[in-house]
Amino acid sequence: MMGNMNVLVATDGSKYGRWALNWVATLPFVEPVKVMALHVLDLRALRPLRGPFLSQADSERYRQKEIQRMEARSAKALKEAGQQFASLKLKGTARKEQGAVAPTILKCAPKRDGLLVVGSKGLDALDRFMLGSVSTDLIQHATCPVLVVKGEAAPLRRITLATDGSDASAKALEFVLTKFQPDRLIGKGGRVPIQVTVIHVMPFIRYPELKDAGHSLVERSLQKLIKAGFTAEAVCQLGKPAEEIMKVASKHRADLIVMGAKGLGAIARFLLGSVSTRVVQHSSCSVLVVR
Repeated sequence: MMGNMNVLVATDGSKYGRWALNWVATLPFVEPVKVMALHVLDLRALRPLRGPFLSQADSERYRQKEIQRMEARSAKALKEAGQQFASLKLKGTARKEQGAVAPTILKCAPKRDGLLVVGSKGLDALDRFMLGSVSTDLIQHATCPVLVVKGEAAPLRRITLATDGSDASAKALEFVLTKFQPDRLIGKGGRVPIQVTVIHVMPFIRYPELKDAGHSLVERSLQKLIKAGFTAEAVCQLGKPAEEIMKVASKHRADLIVMGAKGLGAIARFLLGSVSTRVVQHSSCSVLVVR
């Protein structure tokens, strides 16, 4: 019997936080998932109001009012998350923690065999939740895969999978093979395979061996995906990795980009570490970064 995969969803009451929970309910997981929605309240980020005509008492009154407003919004976000759990029929709980946002999320995130889900943007700057910058911190420091949600959830039809031969990109392939069902429901009980486009980006270097190795790498990934029940196709491109990955994802209308957190390093010119950050920041579709 398979155990539940632990999934932590960072929520701040914004539409991106709500979308993140919807994504968890919509993704075609093989295993059932156990979800925790986490709202982080960072009161330390609240700056006192200062001015030449403001007394200390006025400043403190403002601070207390802001704390009450943030507490009220936190309670509202948790209540909405609880209602979402019920409507989505998700197994899980919602909780609040106080502290700096990114470190608190990382402290509560699954360590390895789980998933962290976060919106690409959050509430306004006054609320200090800034999921946009937080998501960059999380993909760089989390020990588990991180899904950065860019839009509303829809059934997963098309995946763009980036590979460069590194351990991280091998784990990205393994995540797709072991965590996702290879097909999705359509109509009355019918199923259709999920399409995976495997992309390998090669640098502008005249080494035929490098080109052959890239094609071989992609071919091995294709065979594994097809054997598992996905439909798959290969794309080998020359150019800058982040730009080419996003270009292919856009051309193939991908619902999700899956990639490793770190690549082979400067020698291979793929630098998946910085590439994954760039893709997360600039991609129009959601991105899953695996480590």
